[in-house]
Amino acid sequence: MELKQPYLLFLGDAADSLAAKVAQGIKTWRPEYCVGQLRLEACNADVGLQDLTVAQAKEAGAQTLVIGVANRGGVISKEWISVLIEALEAGMDIAAGLHNKLTDIPELVECAKKNGCALYDVRYPTQTYPVANGKKRSGKRVLTVGTDCSVGKMYTSLAIEKEMKERGVNADFRATGQTGILITGAGVSADCVVADFIAGAIETITPENDPQHWDVIEGQGSLFHASFAGVTTGLIHGSQADALVLCHEPTRTHMRGLPDYQLPDLKVCMEANIATARLTNPAVKFVGVSINTSGLSESDAMAYMDKVESDIGLPVVDPFRQGVARIVDKLLEL
Repeated sequence: MELKQPYLLFLGDAADSLAAKVAQGIKTWRPEYCVGQLRLEACNADVGLQDLTVAQAKEAGAQTLVIGVANRGGVISKEWISVLIEALEAGMDIAAGLHNKLTDIPELVECAKKNGCALYDVRYPTQTYPVANGKKRSGKRVLTVGTDCSVGKMYTSLAIEKEMKERGVNADFRATGQTGILITGAGVSADCVVADFIAGAIETITPENDPQHWDVIEGQGSLFHASFAGVTTGLIHGSQADALVLCHEPTRTHMRGLPDYQLPDLKVCMEANIATARLTNPAVKFVGVSINTSGLSESDAMAYMDKVESDIGLPVVDPFRQGVARIVDKLLEL
């Protein structure tokens, strides 16, 4: 799945800035892909781009209208339809990562067909993936893994790619979830791939490459999350990672959505991930820990990370507060 750039980011009638987090993510990590934003009258979000109409965005070169807002239930609002039709009639593709499918709305399908445009429901894979073969492939790969869901794996992966590119390293972020796909324009939503083919899908999006090229692979779920460990396992095996980065959020009292499950000890979590990853790459190593310290004060965050670094013996950073330079230093030693 590859989306055409540049984008017009559609914020619709977002109730607040959090509802437009997808658009904000695209603007933060791929500003060069964005020509502007389109907001309806009731919109309470603003990602800081120029407000454009569909016609103005087309004149500015926009090729895809990206729905960058997630409303309650992930539905395609009836209030959006006229704008989506206008975009299709202007010759733009439309992309969304919502639970509702663009392709389930007959008037959008008909309009897209009439105008030679594409509808991308990035949450749902459009191609058939092979069963993984586990064969060694050229190039280097780093995968982010987590103690839990939603602990900063995508943010950490994008930060690593950015740091590498700034150093002149040949590196590419490989998206494995709908938000990552919308940010970068390509990838596979691993949680919507049939279980037997998850590892094969990850092999497909991280193929053989130049020996010095790095694939920075976005992790999903956690081996310790009773709901999503299966997705994580397939991703670990398919990535055939040379390096792992552990992501953690220290203020949680239990696994997300599972109050009866506690977060794992960091060392126990690392040991489990290494053991799993050794199936397809016996030489895999951890190179660092990424901590989401947004729930801690500056002083508490620094004290916590210092303690973890002392215990683990690897670089420990908050990518938002400090960046990921020290983790990239370790990666480039491999």
